[in-house]
Amino acid sequence: MDAGDYSYFDHDADIGIIGHGKCLEAAFESAAKAMFAIMAELEQIKPVNEINLSFEESDLEYALVTWLNLLITEARENGLALGKFYITRNKFHWHGKAWGEPWRAGLERGVEVKGATLTMLSVKNDGNEWEARCIVDV
Repeated sequence: MDAGDYSYFDHDADIGIIGHGKCLEAAFESAAKAMFAIMAELEQIKPVNEINLSFEESDLEYALVTWLNLLITEARENGLALGKFYITRNKFHWHGKAWGEPWRAGLERGVEVKGATLTMLSVKNDGNEWEARCIVDV
């Protein structure tokens, strides 16, 4: 399945996500969309609550997993479905935002994602676009 800026790949027990982007940050944002689209229809999520995240990580692959797992943690702690994402970095200092709303009737729940893993983790640039991929545990 391909949603334009993100796609999925097969894995035996879990789900592989791929974020695509013209820049690294866009690929990370797309990976977040791919992960949360497993749990809910992104178009149905209203951006009424904002969360802010910051972390430090020099390794791009570990930064992807950190970003995704921080989003899952914040969403779970605050009872939110997230559907819009933004991340920026200055060297190894990362700052992100996400928007969503509390789970509500009518917001269909899909498969729960427990977290992003190091399995098949890859962040690369092929010259034309960035790709950020990993397996998420469901």
